[in-house]
Amino acid sequence: VQLQASGGGLVQAGGSLRLSCSASGSIFSGNVMGWFRQAPGKQRELVARMTSNGITNYDDSVKGRFTISRDNAKNTVYLQMTSLKPEDTGVYYCNRILGFSGGEWLAPAYWGQGTLVTVSS
Repeated sequence: VQLQASGGGLVQAGGSLRLSCSASGSIFSGNVMGWFRQAPGKQRELVARMTSNGITNYDDSVKGRFTISRDNAKNTVYLQMTSLKPEDTGVYYCNRILGFSGGEWLAPAYWGQGTLVTVSS
């Protein structure tokens, strides 16, 4: 089982970053994949998701600024982030989406290593 996010860093407000996440085939293949964000002191939240055939959805907080994409041949999902804001700061993780229940998006218990994004004002 593998989930490895990368591409984070320190960026000024208004800047851009591109995150990548490599996953093992058992997690990635044929499944909905999502990017989650955990801001300091807050719960992890889903910001973008994409089905295996390309349907995307975004949280209102990132709509129009973030773009999720995936390379099914490489078992990799990407998150292009533009017009970054200080409130985008947090650790970003990717994972498979299992469903939605009790007001929460569900994912497997294993999260792998996230990548830290820090946006300065």
